[in-house]
Amino acid sequence: MASEDVKTSESAVSTIVNLAEEAKLAREGVKAPSYAVLSICKSLVAGGVAGGVSRTAVAPLERLKILLQVQNPHSIKYNGTIQGLKYIWRTEGFRGLFKGNGTNCARIVPNSAVKFFSYEQASKGILYLYQQQTGNEDAQLTPLLRLGAGACAGIIAMSATYPMDMVRGRLTVQTERSPYQYRGMIHALSTVLREEGPRALYKGWLPSVIGVIPYVGLNFAVYESLKDWLIKSKPFGLVEDSELSVTTRLACGAAAGTVGQTVAYPLDVIRRRMQMVGWKDAASVVTGDGRNKGPLEYTGMIDAFRKTVRHEGFGALYKGLVPNFVKVVPSIAIAFVTYEVVKDILGVEIRISD
Repeated sequence: MASEDVKTSESAVSTIVNLAEEAKLAREGVKAPSYAVLSICKSLVAGGVAGGVSRTAVAPLERLKILLQVQNPHSIKYNGTIQGLKYIWRTEGFRGLFKGNGTNCARIVPNSAVKFFSYEQASKGILYLYQQQTGNEDAQLTPLLRLGAGACAGIIAMSATYPMDMVRGRLTVQTERSPYQYRGMIHALSTVLREEGPRALYKGWLPSVIGVIPYVGLNFAVYESLKDWLIKSKPFGLVEDSELSVTTRLACGAAAGTVGQTVAYPLDVIRRRMQMVGWKDAASVVTGDGRNKGPLEYTGMIDAFRKTVRHEGFGALYKGLVPNFVKVVPSIAIAFVTYEVVKDILGVEIRISD
């Protein structure tokens, strides 16, 4: 009898332990998704803040770059960085320097959020496949694999927010003397849809996709590789306790932005010009004063390249490069550093090696 009681007690204890284990696993199963969702949200917020802060800081240079890219070659108004900024200030005032920045932030915040998050997820997926292929669980991402992850992130983010980029380009080139005024992002979107159709919102998408691969890919590849090299080699005493200072990270971001932008810039010029095609009441910057010169019509990306070089020379593919260089270095640098700082503040822990 006593033996049966002992067995019954042991069975009861075993049952209770099993139930406790199951309850624990159930609780963990409930917590895991919520933690993952919270981590994703924090990562998206960090990316969005990084994009908004970095673009607002360089908004005047961003607007001047676009004006230089698309202005009519027969009616030059903006002729260089200093002259162009002075001309905008004189003719449109302080607000003119930031024209289109609201739309740009409305685009860049989700774009940056998706881009940074997509990069982290693509990095994890690519690293996992790389480790499986090599059979080395300690393998790390190579610069080429980072380039691939960055390219994936750039294509996803750019495609998701491209219509806003298209209308932002048109809002940016408007001046007080433009024959027709878009009143804002929503009005511009609805007008383009009504007058030019849904496909117009994706004008210039192909050169954007081609350009974003080296641009975003090189940004991430150069930035992450530079950081890894500095942490491992510790040159010039720049690294202490395996941590890089904000100044050093800014320098890494600046180098990454310079390399990526130099390679991809001609495609950015072509993208902007294709976005202006079909604009019935195009801004005077595009058509020229007196509307005596209409904007060029392009049948596609190759045609746009050919006509730009034929009519304006090879140098036209790099119009606006100087203000863009002045802009892109602090912009990319501020974006990377802001992203990492906001991640630290929010307590986001993302382990690429997972």
